[in-house]
Amino acid sequence: MIKVGIAGVGNIASMLIQSIEYYRRSGSYRGLIHKVIGGYRVSDIEIVYAIDVSERKVGRDLSEAIFAEPNLVPKLVDLGETGVIVRMGRVLDGVANHMVEDFKPANIDEPTKEELSRELKENEVDVMVNLLPVGSYEASRFYAEVAAEAGVSFINCIPEFIASGNEGYPKLFEERKAILLGDDIKGQLGSTIVHRALASLIAMRGCEIVESYQLNIGGNTDFKNMLDQSRLYSKKVSKTTAVTSTQEKPESLAGRIYAGPSGYIEFLGNTKVSYMYIKALGFMGLPVTIDLKLTVDDKAMATAILVDVIRLSKALVERGVYGAPDWASAPYFKHPPKPVKSDYRSMSVLYEKLSEVGVSIEPKYFYTF
Repeated sequence: MIKVGIAGVGNIASMLIQSIEYYRRSGSYRGLIHKVIGGYRVSDIEIVYAIDVSERKVGRDLSEAIFAEPNLVPKLVDLGETGVIVRMGRVLDGVANHMVEDFKPANIDEPTKEELSRELKENEVDVMVNLLPVGSYEASRFYAEVAAEAGVSFINCIPEFIASGNEGYPKLFEERKAILLGDDIKGQLGSTIVHRALASLIAMRGCEIVESYQLNIGGNTDFKNMLDQSRLYSKKVSKTTAVTSTQEKPESLAGRIYAGPSGYIEFLGNTKVSYMYIKALGFMGLPVTIDLKLTVDDKAMATAILVDVIRLSKALVERGVYGAPDWASAPYFKHPPKPVKSDYRSMSVLYEKLSEVGVSIEPKYFYTF
């Protein structure tokens, strides 16, 4: 089993926990990118530890907490009690001023870094997953350090530059013999991966992007949280860099590509709507325009990737791979330690590296470009 701890019992946590039970009961592989990684199936993932700060979730069994307000993921699977009681965490900057009524932080003592690290060890956690709200700069680093101190791997799903930054976190996790993967998780068929695929195709076919935007709207607390523009800097950098990095001269597109959250519409719930526009120049400099609308379940898209990287992190540590290997993050994150031009190539490199260290992965998708 892979024992997982989560920081932030929100909508992705709800989708993750229900998906584990779904795949365990059904025995199906439908909708998964990879069926098996390092011998592990999705059903081998077990959530054993959870942290939140909401009075609606702290102190409750995880099976109840994932359906507490303001979570919107519906009950997709009947869950029994997990025996995992949500632990009070540190608020820090994890709750924006305009989100206090939504998240309702509990008025109880907050734990120290040492207390949480000790609990990770006591619960034999293999992997800690950061699912905090966008803009949680201090809180993300706090939990990364909690995990590192415990020798626990850390998956950073939000756009805080921990794996890809210059603050020394990769070396810290390498010293603790743990893996650090990030930053800012992609979706299975989300707006960034589709935008990147189109941008890569344009470059591969000899055309040149002139300008482009990606505008995203949704109705969950993730989008409501991002109404505060001060919390969005790293998110916009992450998404925009993910698109520009597909081009031959990314710097030439500065100011002419925009990708980021653009609105909160409550009735959309977990539905995310993305509008993409690309203007390119093709043969003899003649223009090509692409307009695209993408509609997805925002949290299902992220969870499809998360069940891959959880298994990957465990398998790599078992083979003695530590720190923040860029090739392990590249296929799965918008802002990996080393930007990549092609998602096809990054997946091929992942397969090559996994073969070198003896990690099996099924199925393998082979690409010729």
